[in-house]
Amino acid sequence: MGKLAQFKDGLVNLVANLGTSRDKAVHSHYALAPLSDIDASNAYRGTWLARKIIDIPALDGCRNWRTWNADQTQISALEAEETRLGLQVKLLEAHTKARLFGGAAIYIGTGESDVSKPLDPTRVRKEGIKHLNVLTKRILSAGELDRDAESPSFGRPAFYTLTSARAGQVEIHPSRLVILHGAHRPDPDIDHGDGWGDSVLMAVSDSVKRSDNTSANIDSLVFEAKVDVLNIPNLMSQLADPAYEAQLLQRLQLAAMAKGINGMLVLDGEETYTQKSASFSGLVDVMLAFLQQVSGAADIPLTRLLGQSPGGLNSTGDNDIRNYYDRIKASQELIYTPAMSVLDECLIYSALGSRPKDVFYSWRSLWQTSDTERATNGKTTADTIKTLADTKLIPDEVLAEVAVNMLTEAGVAPGLESAMDDFTKANPDWQEEQGEEEMAAAAIAAVPVQDQISIG
Repeated sequence: MGKLAQFKDGLVNLVANLGTSRDKAVHSHYALAPLSDIDASNAYRGTWLARKIIDIPALDGCRNWRTWNADQTQISALEAEETRLGLQVKLLEAHTKARLFGGAAIYIGTGESDVSKPLDPTRVRKEGIKHLNVLTKRILSAGELDRDAESPSFGRPAFYTLTSARAGQVEIHPSRLVILHGAHRPDPDIDHGDGWGDSVLMAVSDSVKRSDNTSANIDSLVFEAKVDVLNIPNLMSQLADPAYEAQLLQRLQLAAMAKGINGMLVLDGEETYTQKSASFSGLVDVMLAFLQQVSGAADIPLTRLLGQSPGGLNSTGDNDIRNYYDRIKASQELIYTPAMSVLDECLIYSALGSRPKDVFYSWRSLWQTSDTERATNGKTTADTIKTLADTKLIPDEVLAEVAVNMLTEAGVAPGLESAMDDFTKANPDWQEEQGEEEMAAAAIAAVPVQDQISIG
């Protein structure tokens, strides 16, 4: 029989012990340290770093909220409905608890008796949403996963069960819930998941602990910043006498009381007194290095995590904040929007009583531009529109629509799209009239000046 050979994909150096059994690195492996809800709650309540890691992304995702694109009456009705239901606050609470405990949900209360059936937004009448309630995974357990490959909810729980002391167990259809996860688990079959995610603190807890331990050790060094050293001749030999030991302790206590900061110290002629000072150079860099690890683990810029201005020459931190805001924007579009799709449809019906096709929303930007930046953006956009108009390559009707979109998306003229729609409805022939006026002006401009005077 032939010999079996084992092959390994990696660097092996027998002389340097790389990749061999003597290599210390090959014995490293990842072990999952479970984090219970109680541990997560204690960390959130007991350390400021853990609280900030949980609160900051959730707060930034909700604080500037969203803007509706509709006519002014519809916008006012939609915003009033959001305020009545407290949607912004509910979403912030749900996302905070989801990040802390691994999952949470917002229950859409419509007053229906059988909540195990799917929620149909078209059946929601005006003010049909009665309330929104935040439920944590401690009272809302996920059912078995949907394994039907033809189902749009494949791989997700087919139902959820709400457990309460008064109502017992109530089965709720997923369409009646806005489901938010903490840190997503890659595969429920491998992770033996319960239909929820992990706490965000699970992956960053080691970095937070190292930072807290380093801070505590530096804090202990402060008490050792200055140590008094007193040399007493024949101290060890005289300590054999118990009476001398008591007198020595009493003497040192009195000396310490009399000395203070600006007091005097009385010594025997043969005694000497010196001070030893601890060096704190480099400790700030060590502490910042651990905080940077926490910042990277939490995916939050250090300037945002600590609430301080960036250090370094010509360093503004704008790039870090912009990248962070882009990540929050992506989370809003990839997490909030899909999770709230059914709720948003119900919200429109509840606010307006119908579902206009041209009603939609967009998340407001977190980055606040200055007046100079807004003016520059407006001028650049206007110059671009003028350049396109001068080329005559785009029909005026198409260019007008493109210009409205450009000015609206650039934030130069918010609400211009709705205003143009209202103007077009009130003046359907405005483009033809404008074209006739332009042709008449061009004809007058083509007439020589002397002929214009004679005509006049």
